[in-house]
Amino acid sequence: MSIVSSLSPRAVLAPESGIVEVVNYARGRDGLLPLWVGEGDLPTPEFINKAAMDALSGGETFYTYQRGIPELRQALSDYYARHFGVTLPVEHFFVTGSGMQAIQIAVQALTSPGDELVYLTPAWPNIAAALEIAGARSVAAQLSFEGGKWAVDLDRIGAAITPKTKGLFINTPSNPTGWTASEDDLRAILALARKHDLWIMADEIYARYYFAGGRAPSFLDVMEPDDKVMFVNSFSKNWSMTGWRVGWIVAPAQTGQVLENLIQYSTSGVAQFMQRGAVTALNDGDAFVQSNIDKARRSRDILCDALIATNRVETLKPDGALYAFLKIDGVTDSRSAAIDIVDKTGVGLAPGAAFGPGGELFLRACFLRDPAQVQIAADRLCDYILKL
Repeated sequence: MSIVSSLSPRAVLAPESGIVEVVNYARGRDGLLPLWVGEGDLPTPEFINKAAMDALSGGETFYTYQRGIPELRQALSDYYARHFGVTLPVEHFFVTGSGMQAIQIAVQALTSPGDELVYLTPAWPNIAAALEIAGARSVAAQLSFEGGKWAVDLDRIGAAITPKTKGLFINTPSNPTGWTASEDDLRAILALARKHDLWIMADEIYARYYFAGGRAPSFLDVMEPDDKVMFVNSFSKNWSMTGWRVGWIVAPAQTGQVLENLIQYSTSGVAQFMQRGAVTALNDGDAFVQSNIDKARRSRDILCDALIATNRVETLKPDGALYAFLKIDGVTDSRSAAIDIVDKTGVGLAPGAAFGPGGELFLRACFLRDPAQVQIAADRLCDYILKL
């Protein structure tokens, strides 16, 4: 018996990330334009760093509140009042060690081994993996795709629900497709959850990246106080804090002790000095977030206009999020295509096969970068595509 075979089957069967596979293949190459992962090209701004460094220098290095320091939970409450128009007391907010941990905590809270959770695909692969590792089952309900545009199919969601289903995972705006639910979509999904007495795990991390202006529609716009909705989110995208690994959950106050316990028995809380940086991001970072959104819009237009002009790419400008999800004529193996593209162009893309059912023929490009760099990437990609 090998050492690996003696490990937990759940751990052994955890899939390798198809995104990370390509990243590891080409990381560090000269002249590389990395559009493969979901992060921008700017480091965390200095005003956020300073708040964390001051706290670190000031000795804020001890154990702290499991649910998050009071100042950060209040800042989250204020942020939601400012941008979502809702009044949520601090009892609804829980600080986690990344958006990924927020998902893991929510999965642990909502499912037991053998339970099912329905999610919309193509999707960021970590939600399905988190469910399977926890002993639950991920059930895909594909978005529809026609004329370059993605849309939710309620019949597919309904058909995926079984007596074992405990909830729906809804990511809008969507990674990787850019699909963004309308308020009518959210009402219909919420009605389906109510009908079957299901939780909704709402991933609205890209809510501010909504190119029609303002923010994307949210379940907070359509839900009632007693609806079973748990929101997972992260500081990563808005404030260029991907490496910080700080996230949060918004949940009914009644779940507070359960969520605190799950945090206690995983990480025992987020470092206090990091939370000080997060407080400053929320309170003083609106202008920085807006600059990121404006940059993403410009780069989206550059990349998508160029790709569409080849007449060899099926895609539209996404309504939200940070990604062009593109289907190139003749590409039938997105993993091989991603390897070939990085070899021949120096542009790193994520293979659509990594995003589950419906994504196999696509490639994902993150456009939260300097528009000048995105123009170079677009030129290289178009040259490659036109030579196929």
